[in-house]
Amino acid sequence: MPTPPTRPTASVLVTGSELLTGLLADANGPFLSRALGELGIEVRRVVLVGDRPEDLRAELDSAAGDDLVVTSGGLGPTADDLTADVVAAFCGAPMELDAGLRDRIHAKVAGWASRSGFDGPALDAATDKQARVPRGATVLEPVGTAPGLAVRRDGGPLVVVLPGPPRELAGMWPAALAAAPVAELLARAPRTEPRLLRFAGLPESEIAATLRGLDPSGVEVTTCLRRSELEVDLRPLPGAEDAARALADAIVEKHARQLISADGTSTDELLADALRAKGWTVATGESCTGGLLAGRLVDRPGSSAYVAGGVVAYANEAKTALLGVPAEVIAEHGSVSPEVARALADGARDRFGADVGVGITGVAGPDGGTEAKPVGYVCLCVSTAVGEVIARDVQLPGGRTDVRERSVDVAMHLLLRATGVTGAGAHR
Repeated sequence: MPTPPTRPTASVLVTGSELLTGLLADANGPFLSRALGELGIEVRRVVLVGDRPEDLRAELDSAAGDDLVVTSGGLGPTADDLTADVVAAFCGAPMELDAGLRDRIHAKVAGWASRSGFDGPALDAATDKQARVPRGATVLEPVGTAPGLAVRRDGGPLVVVLPGPPRELAGMWPAALAAAPVAELLARAPRTEPRLLRFAGLPESEIAATLRGLDPSGVEVTTCLRRSELEVDLRPLPGAEDAARALADAIVEKHARQLISADGTSTDELLADALRAKGWTVATGESCTGGLLAGRLVDRPGSSAYVAGGVVAYANEAKTALLGVPAEVIAEHGSVSPEVARALADGARDRFGADVGVGITGVAGPDGGTEAKPVGYVCLCVSTAVGEVIARDVQLPGGRTDVRERSVDVAMHLLLRATGVTGAGAHR
């Protein structure tokens, strides 16, 4: 039997001192790691590096045994943007001015510079800096003003240098993959079909126990809790596709009641498809979540087909005036109660003429809790025009942000259940 091909390895180096201080969260590392994994590349490390040349060089030296290194950031016009220079030194390629690239960058900013009055020597110097590239590098055309680069170190890795702003990096990514040296490397990467299983209401400990009774040989298994759902990612090594399918089938059979999808389809996608298929519209009446549910529903393109509208009714007076929640119901049961959640759902549905209404009210904290209704206590209700009512009172862990976000997760699951989607055993 022939030996299965090995996967090329990669390191991702994300630069920017602001990422180390916590002022910004890194979006590029997860994007690149996921994208490379889908292409059959084994990502060995994702490292955050400050804007210090010696630190970046040290990480490049550590990654010298990989087939690919991808960096992001440090390509701007300021003095601390030194990634291209450090990579050039690492690859033994002197920096040179690319006159054609300089002209193209200048053309991109000339109109803005003239209108703003910032054209002149400072802008010319910044343009020249960004147009300096390592000798022999493949230039990736700027999405903003910073070009990307692909340059190889003799006897070492291919280094792909990408801009830091996530929008620019994602916009340049297709061109990076199409660049000749990158395409050549990808041609050596064996492709396998990963399986992503999604569960709700299933702790990681249960998956761990299940895996101990199975044979995961040849399959890389990772679990991740995201949006209150447990994602189980099965990535077969080359030649182990049948083993991955068998493992996925066994996990699904064991935990069918908690299964959301066995093909990676998210709750958001399932709900959008179900609402479209039924021709239903949904309206929201939110208190503690402050519009987060409506925002989640309209995140998807085409959501105007099934989202009728929503009301944030935070104050009791707003609940009564905007959604018709009877003041006596609030007085008798409290603003955080199953009765008010039901009234919010019905009120939202009636106000917008929707097929489904959702009501959410709770104690998000950190203050306002009582012994009977502690912080994290949330009441949710989904009511439909045909008279179905699905309600839940939950005690959610975490701080204020956690409670609000997890409330939205529960509401999405209740909506999915209301549409009658089969196979989503966690919502029953």
